[in-house]
Amino acid sequence: MATLRLEIVTPETTAYSEDVEMVTLPGSEGELGVYPKHVPVLTILKPGELRVVKDKRATSLAVGEGFIEITPERVSVLTDMALEAQVIDEAAAEKAVARAQAAMKEDHTAEEVAAIQASLQKALAQLHVKRRRHS
Repeated sequence: MATLRLEIVTPETTAYSEDVEMVTLPGSEGELGVYPKHVPVLTILKPGELRVVKDKRATSLAVGEGFIEITPERVSVLTDMALEAQVIDEAAAEKAVARAQAAMKEDHTAEEVAAIQASLQKALAQLHVKRRRHS
């Protein structure tokens, strides 16, 4: 079976680097499913769940904002967060959601609102991936 190389890079580390059968990404226009020999695409990554299929097994990662580059042989993801379910602290993510929701009720500049919303989306992505794994 044909594969493509998936590289997920954060500012701290290379979070994932393997040959996979398929990857589904939360893109700016919605979910984007990528198989080998996909047409080239450069797009924005939104916070959410990135799913990888390797050896017919699906794995999920919570990802933050970033960029996606797709070529026929490779998917490169540059993001500020990439966490597998087992490393997500569910209690900490719930607290982050509560803090962001409380902060949204206060007056803020447009830049502060954008930062709060980004924080909220990343925490919600973590909760989604963590809770999906338990289901």
